[in-house]
Amino acid sequence: MASAELNSIAMKMVARKKGILAADESTGTIARRLDSIGVESTEQSRRQWRQLLFQTSDIGDYISGVIMYDETIRQSDDEGVSFVDLLAESDVLTGIKVDNSTHDLAGAPGEVITEGLDGLRPRLAEYFLMGARFTKWRALITIGEGRPSDYAIRTNMHALGRFAALSQEQGLVPIVEPEVLMDGSHSIDECRSATSHSLRAVFEELDAQNVDLEGIVLKPNMVLSGSDAPDRAPAAEVARQTIDCFLEYVPASVPGIAFLSGGQGDEESVVNLDAINKIANTEDLPWELTYSYGRGLQAAPLAAWKGEAANVAAAQAVLQQRGRDTSAAREGVYSG
Repeated sequence: MASAELNSIAMKMVARKKGILAADESTGTIARRLDSIGVESTEQSRRQWRQLLFQTSDIGDYISGVIMYDETIRQSDDEGVSFVDLLAESDVLTGIKVDNSTHDLAGAPGEVITEGLDGLRPRLAEYFLMGARFTKWRALITIGEGRPSDYAIRTNMHALGRFAALSQEQGLVPIVEPEVLMDGSHSIDECRSATSHSLRAVFEELDAQNVDLEGIVLKPNMVLSGSDAPDRAPAAEVARQTIDCFLEYVPASVPGIAFLSGGQGDEESVVNLDAINKIANTEDLPWELTYSYGRGLQAAPLAAWKGEAANVAAAQAVLQQRGRDTSAAREGVYSG
């Protein structure tokens, strides 16, 4: 696909006032989410939950795209309308998670590698024909006990580069996700160091593999203290450290940065995003700064739903409120 078309899709993904809904949980992950509300994970219960999300009124006001799982992109609503077409009615793009999750990295105890490159080209071609217009691949980097190693960073970022090149070859915009995990007691400075190393390595790989940076979206972590850190940095410091780090390592040609919520709580993820965009509103930054949240958007409506048809409207109302709050934070005007 021509560079201009990839860039057009990427710019739509990071449009003002909108973000990306990550609804790409694997079968195992969504089973744990459903179990938390006492619902058995079946193909039907998973479909009903996705339908609830995608049929929410005005979803296109605050969501530009939805990342799906392989099962989900093949599903339809109760009327037989495919989820891809259902979202298109609200001018929402469909994306697809294409990695095969993480596995132990040989020779690096405590670190992982994301797999799934084998057979990726034909899978991407199929997803494009099914209506997907962007893809996602997640690399996980851990902090603590001498981690991350250069080896783990290099191997994971090489895979991200391969994924991105193959996606663009098939006309799909890659969401490049190098995530430094929040788990641990590390300081915000240690997170910044690991994030810096990861960003430097991933853009070296993207350049080496001829990836068009104007046709990608970056989905990174914010620069945060570890979830178990004794003295966690406040939102103002998170925002300043995050922006300074990204100004140093992310090329201006990247259309946008869609931050993940990671292990942050619902309110924390919104407050931190708002603080980042409050700075962006006063400085001439080269990229759009938006969100790609999964649990940060879904946890509250899931709890409201409880798997009961009578609660669908209430759960959708909760999703709408989460969407409005996160959209406001994306603009730097969240009031709490």
